[in-house]
Amino acid sequence: MQEHDGTGRVKLAFRSLEKDGTVSNERTITVPTGVSAFDAASWNGIAIDSTCGGYGTCKKCKIQVTSGDVPPSKLDSRAFTQEEISNGWRLACLVRTVTDVSIDVPPLTTRPKAATVGVGRQVILRPAVQKRYVELIEPTLHDQRTDIVRLLDAIDDIEATVSLDSIRNLPRVLRASDFKVTAVFIDQALIDVEPGDTTATRYGVAYDLGTTTVVATLLDLNTGVPLAVKSMLNKQQPFGADVITRISATMMDPTALDRLRSLAQSTLSELTAEVCEEAGINPLHVYEVALAGNATMTQLVLGIDPEPLGVAPFIMASADYPDVEARELGITIHPRAKAVVLPSLGAYVGGDIIAGALASGMDRDKRLRLFIDVGTNCEIILGNGEKILATAAPAGPAFEAASIKCGVRAASGAIETVKIADGDIVIGTIEDAPAIGICGSGLVDACAVLVQLGLLDHSGRFVTDERAAEISPLLAPRLMDREGERVFVLTWGATIGDASDAVFLTQRDVRELQFAKAAIATGWALLLEEFDVEERDIQQVLLAGSFGSYLSPASAIKIGLVPKLSVLRIVSAGNVAGEGAKMVLLSAQERHGATALLDEIDYVELSDRADFNDKFVTRLSFPS
Repeated sequence: MQEHDGTGRVKLAFRSLEKDGTVSNERTITVPTGVSAFDAASWNGIAIDSTCGGYGTCKKCKIQVTSGDVPPSKLDSRAFTQEEISNGWRLACLVRTVTDVSIDVPPLTTRPKAATVGVGRQVILRPAVQKRYVELIEPTLHDQRTDIVRLLDAIDDIEATVSLDSIRNLPRVLRASDFKVTAVFIDQALIDVEPGDTTATRYGVAYDLGTTTVVATLLDLNTGVPLAVKSMLNKQQPFGADVITRISATMMDPTALDRLRSLAQSTLSELTAEVCEEAGINPLHVYEVALAGNATMTQLVLGIDPEPLGVAPFIMASADYPDVEARELGITIHPRAKAVVLPSLGAYVGGDIIAGALASGMDRDKRLRLFIDVGTNCEIILGNGEKILATAAPAGPAFEAASIKCGVRAASGAIETVKIADGDIVIGTIEDAPAIGICGSGLVDACAVLVQLGLLDHSGRFVTDERAAEISPLLAPRLMDREGERVFVLTWGATIGDASDAVFLTQRDVRELQFAKAAIATGWALLLEEFDVEERDIQQVLLAGSFGSYLSPASAIKIGLVPKLSVLRIVSAGNVAGEGAKMVLLSAQERHGATALLDEIDYVELSDRADFNDKFVTRLSFPS
């Protein structure tokens, strides 16, 4: 196995085993060094038993490391025999690897009643979807209660509300099943009566509706276990890479709103079908869904005109939404299923960020923590559990590689890591495929490495050929002029020195990254001022979202994207938007917590700050 330094990434190869030892699922995941195997598995829908939230106290998250060096911890010695430790058994929450490892995940031995979600957050399993199986006494001439009264009299722990739809087929179902039925409730509302005992089938789907990528997770609401996870590009992509271009499309074309809504709904519908098929679940047994998306994506999927979001003073149609039927999202599940739409704090701090704040416990943790969701629109939260501030910074598309000359999405062949070894450039691509371009994490790594070497000065300018030869004779030939622009070649074409088919970084690319990171850094710097604290006071930085998960903390510090702190204080938080959506499905109490965050978080508008431009200019340079 290849050993990695503390600033790189490692590959975790998971195999999920059945009770008979057969492999039910195989997945290889690339994560930053230091991410626990438990968190990596959770973010990617690989079920590992746990009830303590990853703190090493329940000793249930048992895995077997089949290859790679993972020294046992003190807690491992309490959970396993010496022979088991010698055979590679470890607690997943304590496995923080610095080498590539292969891991076997045993079948779940228990059905946990507490679902572990997010970063350090645990919720008690108490979904809004409830089922009650009853065996009713059949009516007689002496007992002529109506069917609905007969049913509800047998269920004394729910004060039910009843709709016409819920009783339309009741007479037929009762008599066809000998009055042995299961009543299905969402909160107090009766939504269906099913023949026989169906209490074992309760499912929900959590969506992270991103501008670029949409993720769906199918959850077993009886156990809290994720059964399947699927992702795909948002089908709205032809309308532009960011929310502004999509809002503009609706302003210029009166038919665009309907088309954008249809595309978003088609994306959700396909993902829903895929997760149900993978898990072997009947979609009619999915009774509730939760959706976390930014304000624009939310309004588009609901068919609400987004134009006011795109022009000052940036007004939403609503911060939160009344009860929404799942069919409003265009998905085919139970016909009376409900949808929970996460509320938005503002036009550019949407439901995805509220979900992330909920999952990461920004209202609970007393440490001073900085939450950064890096993207085209970067959302930033600073809080200590009592006081919470939020803002949004216009980072632009650099981190999505949309404005980068050789930029590509984070797909097979994209350069995702750039390092120096023995004085030479070493690149890492997704799936180890031949390099086709560079994605956002690779862009950050490349600039950080070049600044460290001195081939990029602190103003962001490539040095002269003469200076490059002095600094690194080995790398100097990679610095050249191409089509009138200064570039640094990351990978050559067919032969060394052949730049015709090379992947390279241009001077303009560097400027794009500088503008993006300066906007973000200015955002969190202004929040620090509002909070009256210094950078050194921050105890933890959470890098959220897909990009944040694969971003090297050391590189982020080197270019000034995050405060200059110990690397150990920078945490990859994963898909916390999706985790927050899961939480509101698994615990009815948590959805009230999401709404409460609207009152607990104070929004700081950057566009009307007179000092924003001055501070932005000072943050353009790379730190010394």
